[in-house]
Amino acid sequence: MLTFDHYLTPTTLDSAFDALERIPGARIVAGATDLLPWAREGRAGDVHLPALVDVSRIPQLLGVSVERGRVHMGAATPIAAFQNDPLLQRHAPVLGCCAVWFADDQIREQATVGGNLVNASPAGDSQPALLAMNAGVTLARREGGQILERSMPLSEFILAPGQTQLRPHEIMTRLQMDAVPGHGAAFEKVGHRRSLVISTVCLAALVRLDWARRRIEDCRIAIGAVGPVPERLADVERLLVGQAPASELVRQAAGLAADRVRSRSRQEYRREVLVNFVERALAAALGHAGLELVRLPKEASHV
Repeated sequence: MLTFDHYLTPTTLDSAFDALERIPGARIVAGATDLLPWAREGRAGDVHLPALVDVSRIPQLLGVSVERGRVHMGAATPIAAFQNDPLLQRHAPVLGCCAVWFADDQIREQATVGGNLVNASPAGDSQPALLAMNAGVTLARREGGQILERSMPLSEFILAPGQTQLRPHEIMTRLQMDAVPGHGAAFEKVGHRRSLVISTVCLAALVRLDWARRRIEDCRIAIGAVGPVPERLADVERLLVGQAPASELVRQAAGLAADRVRSRSRQEYRREVLVNFVERALAAALGHAGLELVRLPKEASHV
């Protein structure tokens, strides 16, 4: 069970930092969709905190904009915005594909993108989609009365399961990522159920074709839940960029992903699923970009 003495809802970064400095042991929350199950299900035993500091009402942590080819998103943006925000629908379609698989409607309205990242779960569904968009994060802290910021790529922020670059009394304020309005997008996830489940394998893909749809101009594939941190499949991307899209090429590229599984459990299963997901996601992203691949015979597939 989770209990606490105070629940604070600051509306400025300064008041949030005031609370953290005034109450030792206070904990930052936004949607709290991971914190509550963690305590309720007994994984942490009974948890008592002196204060919860809810940062979801701070304006600096809200809002979505597009400037100079980059999407800027507040860290307290709810996952539901991945599907509902018009700017994200146009400039970040892979996030909408991801949100379909993210829990249920109620949790998507409450969970935040920043919370999903700072928890650094190996099965965090938003991580591969954001990684495929070359996302970076901005972190804020207060020193000597001044609010200071530092930024880094998402690929450097997550260090290991449950471990990030976030320092004590530091708050993630926003994310920045490539705007990709011309890309086809796809997201794959497997678990015991469609969405209300921890991922066994998840994958995001982005593909852009040239104007004649004869060459792959850009390809981005990121995976999660098969190792300690999410990662891009750079070798697969290099194989595909500049090439004519074809079913045989996609299948060859998918085969390169098999050795990326580093989970301790169900390795053979995850390898088979991952290879199949890469092939299927690339085909779906190409279809979203306007090119339907000829399906190879099923007996030759990785299913």
